[in-house]
Amino acid sequence: MFKSISIHDKWIKWFLHSIAWMIVTIIPLYIDNAFGSGNLHRVYGFYLHTLTAALIFYLGYLWLVPTYFLKERQLTYFIVLVAIIIGTYYISSFVEHYFLDDMKRAAEELDKDNHIPRKAFGIFNHIVSSVLLSGFAMGLGVLDKLKQNEKKQKELEKEKLNSELAFLKSQVSPHFFFNTLNNIYTLIGIDTDEAQAAVLKLSKLMRYLLYDSEDGNSRLGDEISFMNNYIDLMKLRISSKVDLKVSMPDSVPDISVAPLLFVAFIENAFKHGVSYREHSFIEINMNVDKEKIRFQTRNSIGKQSSQEGEAKHSGIGLENVKKRLNLLYPDKHDLRISRTNEAFMVKLEINL
Repeated sequence: MFKSISIHDKWIKWFLHSIAWMIVTIIPLYIDNAFGSGNLHRVYGFYLHTLTAALIFYLGYLWLVPTYFLKERQLTYFIVLVAIIIGTYYISSFVEHYFLDDMKRAAEELDKDNHIPRKAFGIFNHIVSSVLLSGFAMGLGVLDKLKQNEKKQKELEKEKLNSELAFLKSQVSPHFFFNTLNNIYTLIGIDTDEAQAAVLKLSKLMRYLLYDSEDGNSRLGDEISFMNNYIDLMKLRISSKVDLKVSMPDSVPDISVAPLLFVAFIENAFKHGVSYREHSFIEINMNVDKEKIRFQTRNSIGKQSSQEGEAKHSGIGLENVKKRLNLLYPDKHDLRISRTNEAFMVKLEINL
């Protein structure tokens, strides 16, 4: 993708260069025919100096800047540049003297009448125009380099996001699937309808993981359905001692979000918020409007979780989500993770 964009940009750039030089070529002829005396020597002189300027510009832009200046060889760059400026001056003077001699004599007569030091002015004009053209070539070369670096950085970030998304999918614990299948197996002998519903939810969840989240963005409604299916399947594992409260919006705007941003927090809440020996709680809620997504989890901390500390809560899955949020929503999200002796809380706001 980035390669095709780069080729497209390159063609546009050189097309614009060609148009510019066509205009530079045509305008002097038009001006001389419309307002001048029809003396082509003046036009040829203009073309000679234009060709010299183009040579200085493109030598700098295509060779000097990328070969020396951008590779930390600035001293060599300036030495070669000075040599090119001096060389092009003498070459253009040689061509003007031997091939445009008539124009030169006429110009010298004009200089004699007006006391203009033509040669000194020519040198000064060549140096100033060469320095300006070289600076312009340097600026364009630096901008091209920055643009290339930006494209490479975006490509690297995209590859990193894809790898982290794949890693995050693997963080949806294999134990979850194993335990869910065991619970469904038990349900088959108790409540066949509920077991069938659980199998359907599990298949939808796996389809979302394997296919629907592959494009890099998902519809928010699909992400919420995925979370609801995940929570419903997790319910099969918990006892009546766990107070579970879930609040998800019934309808949401048709917007896209990065997939699997919230499930790590939900999995973390079930992993550390469920106790089979004492009363525990898990709270999950989400609010959505046209400007923001507000997501929050809060879960109890059992004795075992308390002893292992906050490090256990901030596992690989949470760190992965933090990195993805920083890459996907820089300066557009607010993630706050806090802990007390009784509860672990996550608050996430994403600006749309």
